[in-house]
Amino acid sequence: MTALRLALSELRRLTSGRLPRLALAAIALIPTLYAGLYLFANHDPYGNLDRVPAALVVQDDGAHGRQVADQLLRDGGFGWQEVATPSAADQGVRDGRYDAALVIGPTFSADLESAGRLAPHQASLTMITDDTNSYLARTIADQIVDQVRDGLATQVGTQAAQTFLDGFAQFHDQLAEAASGASTLAGGTARLADGAAQADAGAHQTASGAAALADGATRLADGASTASAGAKSLAGGASQAADGAASLADGLATLRDKTATLPDQARALADGAAQVAAGDATVAGYGDQVRAAAGQVLPALDQVRSDVDARLDAAVAAGTITADQAAALRTQLTPVLDDGRTRVAGVVTQVKDATGRLDDLAAGATQVSDGVAALADAAPALADGIAQAADGAAALRSGTAQVSDGAGSLAGGVATLASGAHDLAGGAAQLGDGTSALASGTDALSTGAHQAATGSARLRDGLEDGVAQVPNPDAATRSATAKTIGDPVAVTTVAHDAAGTYGAGLAPFFLSLASWIGAYVMFLVVKPLSRRALAAGRGVAAAVGGWLVPAAIGVAQAAVMFSVTRWALHIDVAHGLGTALFLPLVAATFVAIVQLLNVWLGAAGQFLGLVLMLVQLVTAGGTFPWQTIPEPLRSIHRFLPMSWSVDGLRHLLYGGSLTSVAVDAAMLAAVGTAALAGTAVLARRQRTWTASRLEPELVL
Repeated sequence: MTALRLALSELRRLTSGRLPRLALAAIALIPTLYAGLYLFANHDPYGNLDRVPAALVVQDDGAHGRQVADQLLRDGGFGWQEVATPSAADQGVRDGRYDAALVIGPTFSADLESAGRLAPHQASLTMITDDTNSYLARTIADQIVDQVRDGLATQVGTQAAQTFLDGFAQFHDQLAEAASGASTLAGGTARLADGAAQADAGAHQTASGAAALADGATRLADGASTASAGAKSLAGGASQAADGAASLADGLATLRDKTATLPDQARALADGAAQVAAGDATVAGYGDQVRAAAGQVLPALDQVRSDVDARLDAAVAAGTITADQAAALRTQLTPVLDDGRTRVAGVVTQVKDATGRLDDLAAGATQVSDGVAALADAAPALADGIAQAADGAAALRSGTAQVSDGAGSLAGGVATLASGAHDLAGGAAQLGDGTSALASGTDALSTGAHQAATGSARLRDGLEDGVAQVPNPDAATRSATAKTIGDPVAVTTVAHDAAGTYGAGLAPFFLSLASWIGAYVMFLVVKPLSRRALAAGRGVAAAVGGWLVPAAIGVAQAAVMFSVTRWALHIDVAHGLGTALFLPLVAATFVAIVQLLNVWLGAAGQFLGLVLMLVQLVTAGGTFPWQTIPEPLRSIHRFLPMSWSVDGLRHLLYGGSLTSVAVDAAMLAAVGTAALAGTAVLARRQRTWTASRLEPELVL
């Protein structure tokens, strides 16, 4: 008896009545119902989150809080409902009316803007959840709040960066203005340094001129003192001459009265006249000295004034002093020099007049002396000229009195000249001290000006370097930079083989699990081995014949399940033909494995098939990556057939590597073949009936 005839015989047995046929139909639909209903229910749960009730409380009066609330109400994932108070939202979550609640506090906007006031304070959102409502709802709510936080962080970061970059631009402009001002300052200080150097040179020249002026004024004062002493001597001699002239007049008067005694008295008169002539000559000599001294004073004064004017003009021309300062000095010196010159000129005039009179007096005295001598020789002839002599003596008396008065005036004028000369010497000394101090000040000024020029040049260079180093982007660049700083990372998702929806992502796992369930429930109706084949001693035929019928039903299960998944649930399939061929291979392999367990252990094998399904449920990596499961489950992942079926279906559904699919298919085929071989070996051993086979301890 061949395996095909055994399979057909088993198929006729299973379809011999209405209920068996219904049972087969139900078995064929169980995987489709399991996988289809689960995939339908989880096709796109994230697309229906707006049906999940969630409370939203806005206590913030600022713009940011309202902006967040409007965004959530518009497209915030959940079905947000605005609630008045946090307590109402909290109670709603506790009662189950809301799966989550979000509270935007009263200081939310102020906290977001606090960084701009240099008083940073983190803004916070309060999320209220209760896992008794839904654990995944809490997870999704956390993701929504994270998205809101990231959006706000990007917005606030962009604004802060924009403000920062705008401040950089303003700083650059102000620094550029400062650099321009520093450049102007450097030029000005350089010119100031040059002017200070010129002023210093002029101040030193002025100091030298003032020193020369002081020396000349000192010499003038000394000469004036000498002239004053001579003038005093002249005044004394003139007074003596006046007294002698008076005596002469009185004597001539007496002579005229007493001509009787003329011879004797003429001799005495001759002696007195000789003395008068000698005194007049002495007085005349003093007058000449005074006139000569006065003649030296006037040119000296004129030379001093010329020197002062020349030095002041030179100082103005050199830029040492200004014209106004020179005019002020002239205003102070000119009255003193003019007054002294006027006085000296007056004294010179008086001296000239007095000297002329003294010359006349000397000549007259000489004549008197000669006349008196002649009178003494010719006394008789003298009587006639006595009257004339008396008149001449009276005139002499008047002239010598005038000479005495002029000599006194000369002495006073020369004393005044000496006092003015001393004042001029003191002023010149003060001028010298002032110009020396000015020279010292201009030295310090020149040094400071050069230091200022050097410092301002360094300041200019430093500011220009700073301007070059401070970035100065335009408005568009600042805006783009601020956006980049606020949101520095742009995540580009490159999905080589994308599932598309949540249901499509779970499809490989649930199709594989449904195929195992289909194989498991099938052997609740189908016998794993034909007793007739066992009785005939055909182990291989019995194993293959017992596998063909459930494998064919498994292929039908896979076809229906694939059709519903592809066209009813609209899950896209990248490799349709490959999937249509791979699913029957999975079903046939799982049938072979479950058949082996049933043949090997009987009722315990059926239970072990259920346990093996549960183990593969957690090790296949259908939901979370298999690397996340703990040991020892992680180690047995790669040795269980459902792991290969899940991996192969992922590549077929999403468009992955067909090489990986071929490897997975080879592994499934190898396991299925090994299971059939094991079943054949066990079938040969079961040709002998035992008591345990006839009366098993456990029957399912």
